[in-house]
Amino acid sequence: MNPSAESVPTRLPRSPSEQRLVGFLLASLGAILFAAKAIVVKLTYRYGIDAVTLIAFRMLFALPFFAAIAWWQSRRATRGELPLLTVQERLKICLLGLLGYYFSSFMDFIGLRYVSAGLERLILFLSPSMVVLLSAAWFKRPVLARQWIAMGLSYLGVVLVFAHDLGQNTGSDVVTGSFFVFLSALSYAVYLICSGEIVKRVGATRLVAYAMTVSCVACLVQFAVVHPLSLLFAQPAGVYGYSLIHATFNTVLPVFMLMWGVALIGAPTAALLGMLGPVSVLFLAAWFLDEPITLWQLAGTALVLGGVFVLSGRGKRAG
Repeated sequence: MNPSAESVPTRLPRSPSEQRLVGFLLASLGAILFAAKAIVVKLTYRYGIDAVTLIAFRMLFALPFFAAIAWWQSRRATRGELPLLTVQERLKICLLGLLGYYFSSFMDFIGLRYVSAGLERLILFLSPSMVVLLSAAWFKRPVLARQWIAMGLSYLGVVLVFAHDLGQNTGSDVVTGSFFVFLSALSYAVYLICSGEIVKRVGATRLVAYAMTVSCVACLVQFAVVHPLSLLFAQPAGVYGYSLIHATFNTVLPVFMLMWGVALIGAPTAALLGMLGPVSVLFLAAWFLDEPITLWQLAGTALVLGGVFVLSGRGKRAG
C-alpha cells in the first residue's frame, strides 16, 4: 500500500541522505520483525494452545494501540482534517479487515502448527505473484513475460522447500500446513487488490488502524464463542509474554515502520528490502527453533527472492 502524506512521522530527518538512511532502517527492521512473527508463534504453540487462543491474545494486546490510532484518525476527520467516510466505505473497511488481517492471520497461524517457519515465510512471499494473476483475471491486465519468469522462479523455490520438508516430516502435516498458509497468502493478495482504491482516499494510517481494529474485535469474538472467557486468565506466563511480544514487536511496530519506510524511500525500494524477511527467518528459526538450514532451503529461498526481485521490475534502478 502507498501511504498518503498523513501517514508520515511528524518529525522527518532533515536531509535527503538522512531520510533515505532512516527509511532503509525502518523498512529493513520492519520486514525482519514481521517475518519473526513465525518464530514467536512456534514458541507459543509449545504451551499447547490452539490457533484461536493464540490469535486472540495477539489481538488482545494489539487492540489498544490500533484503537487509539483509529480514535485519533476519526477525531481528525471530525475536525475536517481528513475526509469523512461514507457508509459504503465503512462497510468496505470492515470487510477488508476481516479478510486481510483476521482470516489471513488465522489461516497462517493454523498452518504454522504443521510447517516450518522457513516454508511458511516463502509461501507468504507468493502474495505479489498472486496479485499479478488475480489482477490479470479480474481486470484483464496482460501478464508480461518478465512477470511469468518471476512467478516461475518463485513457485519453483517454494516447491523445492516443500519437497524437502515433505521428505523430512510427516507428509500429511506439510500438505495441510502449506494449504492453510497458501490460503493466508491468497486472502492477503485479495486484500491488497481490493484496498488499492480506498487507500487513496482514506489514507494508509487510517485504513490500517480501522481494519486492524475490526480484525482484533473479530478474533476476540471468535475466542468468546469457541472457549470460555475464563481461559483468558488461565494461561501459563509464557503465553502472555510471547503474546505481548507478538502484538507489539511483530504486529504494531512493523506495520508503522514499513508504512513510514515506504513514505521515505518509496514502495519499490521498501518492497525489495522486504526480501530480508525470508532470509532472516531461516537464521532465526535455526537459532530459536533448532530448524536446520539446508542447501534445499537456501536454494528455494534464493529462487523465491529472485522471483520477487524480477517481479518488482526495478533491478538497479531500485537502489
